[in-house]
Amino acid sequence: MSLILTGADILQVLDIDLALQTAAQAFLAYGEGRVNMPPKVYLRVRKGDFRAMYGAITLNDEEVCGLKWVNVHPDNPQRGLPTVMAKIVLNDPESALELADMDGTYITNYRTGAAGGLAAKYLSRPESSSLALIGAGVQARMQIAAVMKVRPIRQVAIYNRTPARAQVLMEDLASRFDVQVMVAENPQEAVQDKDIVVTATASTTPLVRREWISPGTHINAIGADAAGKQELDPAILTEAKIFVDDLTQAQHSGEINLALMQGLIRPEQIAAALGQVVAGKKPGRENSQEITVFDSTGLIIQDLALGRAVLQRAKERGLGEYKEFIPGLPPK
Repeated sequence: MSLILTGADILQVLDIDLALQTAAQAFLAYGEGRVNMPPKVYLRVRKGDFRAMYGAITLNDEEVCGLKWVNVHPDNPQRGLPTVMAKIVLNDPESALELADMDGTYITNYRTGAAGGLAAKYLSRPESSSLALIGAGVQARMQIAAVMKVRPIRQVAIYNRTPARAQVLMEDLASRFDVQVMVAENPQEAVQDKDIVVTATASTTPLVRREWISPGTHINAIGADAAGKQELDPAILTEAKIFVDDLTQAQHSGEINLALMQGLIRPEQIAAALGQVVAGKKPGRENSQEITVFDSTGLIIQDLALGRAVLQRAKERGLGEYKEFIPGLPPK
């Protein structure tokens, strides 16, 4: 029997605290070698792409494996559709029985935001109080929700190529958080003198220049998650201390992919994977003057850890509907 969980079911049990908790568990498992995670596979179509992500993770001596099928279609908001939508299937690795068939759209949004929050916790200066957002979509909202859990953010600047979207986000943030929020007229105005910078766009050309970034700034590079995407001036990468979620994925689809291809940086210049920092195996930020960059491509282990926690909460609250896809199988 598989538990079917819709997006509406998942929203009843999902919050940013749970996402941060499970992100820490997932990245710790990565750093300790308790994951089996092949790189994601891409299917490119005319208006976007699909990704197949699959793997296994051991959490609290229990292993879970699964698959996520997720799209990225940048023009979807013009159709009234989300840019990113997903489906997640969780399985028992010992018997292969399906445990859950769940919407993965909200899990993807929250786990990506939580990875940014975790990176800010380990890589930004503890006193960081100002944040710049380049992009005003769903992920910008997730990033600020997570970052504000780990850093005393008091000022937020937002830039979006459509100012009206930035205005909507500004009003939403101002109503929910005790922060000063402004809409910037250009990326430079947004990022200059900020402690933390988050880029969450689908850009294929640099939006943030090196000369705008102050010593000690931390950058979450979230948007570059496929070959050819780029949000940062390569000069930032050549001078910064770079951390990735996974080096194999980042080399072909992360912010560093073009800089590597152009020979501006080398793989051995990457400081560490975030999981290695979380596990205490590699240092994170080492002084207040370093510029640090977290290159986030998104890992299936994040989805598995959060999906497992969502499944447990949903069962406790009696949410979802059980379905027998193969008649006669014993329940799990």
